[in-house]
Amino acid sequence: MNRMANVIKSWVLIVAGLAFLGCQAADAGPGVVFEGKKGPGKGKHVVFVIGDDEYRSEDLMPMLAKIMAVHHGFKCTALFSLDKETGEIDPGAQENIPGLEALETADLMVLFTRFRELPDEQMKYIIDYTNSGKPIVGLRTATHAFNYSRNRDSKYAKYSFRNNEFKGGWGRQVLGETWAGHYGHHNRESTRGVIAKGMEKHPVVQGCEDIWGPSDVYTITTLTGDSKPLIMGQVLVGMNPDDEVNTKKPAMPIAWTKSYTGDTGKKCRVFTTTMGHSFDFNSEGFRRLLVNGCYWALEMEDKIPARAKVDFVGEYKPNDIGMGKFKKGLKPSDHAIKKSSKR
Repeated sequence: MNRMANVIKSWVLIVAGLAFLGCQAADAGPGVVFEGKKGPGKGKHVVFVIGDDEYRSEDLMPMLAKIMAVHHGFKCTALFSLDKETGEIDPGAQENIPGLEALETADLMVLFTRFRELPDEQMKYIIDYTNSGKPIVGLRTATHAFNYSRNRDSKYAKYSFRNNEFKGGWGRQVLGETWAGHYGHHNRESTRGVIAKGMEKHPVVQGCEDIWGPSDVYTITTLTGDSKPLIMGQVLVGMNPDDEVNTKKPAMPIAWTKSYTGDTGKKCRVFTTTMGHSFDFNSEGFRRLLVNGCYWALEMEDKIPARAKVDFVGEYKPNDIGMGKFKKGLKPSDHAIKKSSKR
C-alpha cells in the first residue's frame, strides 16, 4: 500500500512539474501580458511599445500597464527592446522590439521609444497600426521615436525624426512635434504642470491638479494640425517641487490632444506628453494624466472618473535616468505581477 502511495505521489509531482514548465514556457514570450479583470477597460487590448535608452521607459511603462490592467480592466501587453542573444531587456538594442504583431489585435498603442531603427519586418506592424485609424498615445522621446541612420534605404526611413520628405518624421506628423531641444536645463530645472487656460473641464485633466516631475520641459516650436494643449509646463529653477518658476522661460505645452489621418484615410485620436522621466511617475497627477489620456484616446472619456485610481501595483523603484543605467539581466517575464501585488 505504501509503495503504491509513493508511486502515485511521484507521478503527481512529475505531472505538477510538467505543468509548471508548461506555464513557464507560455510566459516566456518576447513581452509580458497583464490580463485585465474588472473595470471599464474589460475587452480592450492596449499594447505598450518600449524602447528608450535614457529615461527608463522600461521601468515606467510596465507599471503603467499594470495600473491599467489591475485598476481599470484593460488587457495590456508590454513589448521591450531586447538583446537578440539573451532575450534580456536592453534599451540600447535599437534594432529589436520583438512581438509587435500584438498590434494587429490592439485597440490602443502606447509608445515610448527613442531613435529606434527597427528592421522592416518589425516596423511594418507599427506603421500599419499608425495608419489603421486606431488611437495612439506617445510619451517623452516618442517625438523622436525613430532614426534610420544605418539603413537609409529602408522604406520606413522617412519616419526618422527631422525627416525632410515626411516633414519632421513620425513624431511631428503623428504626435504633433519632433525633437527640438531642451527648453528647461536638463537635470537642473524640473517641470511643474498646470492646466492650460480654458481646458479646466476637459476630461483628460480631471484629478490632475498636481503634476510635477524632474524631467525638463522640452522645446516646442509649433504643434501641427488640430493640436490642443491641455497641460502647460512651467520651468522651475531647481529639481524640487517647491522651487520657484523660472520667469524668463514662459510655459510650454507638455501635454496635448490631436488627430492623425494616415495613408488609409482613417482618422485617429492622439494624446502626447513630453514628460516621462522615470521619477515623473511618482507624481500621482502625472499617472492620472496618462491613464485619462488613454481613456480619451479610446473615446472612453465618459468613463473617466473624477479621480481615476492610479495606485502602484507592487513596488515602483525605477533606476535613475542616463545612458546605460538600466537594470541589467531582466527579462520581460520579470515584470509579471506577483500574487501579493494584486489588489
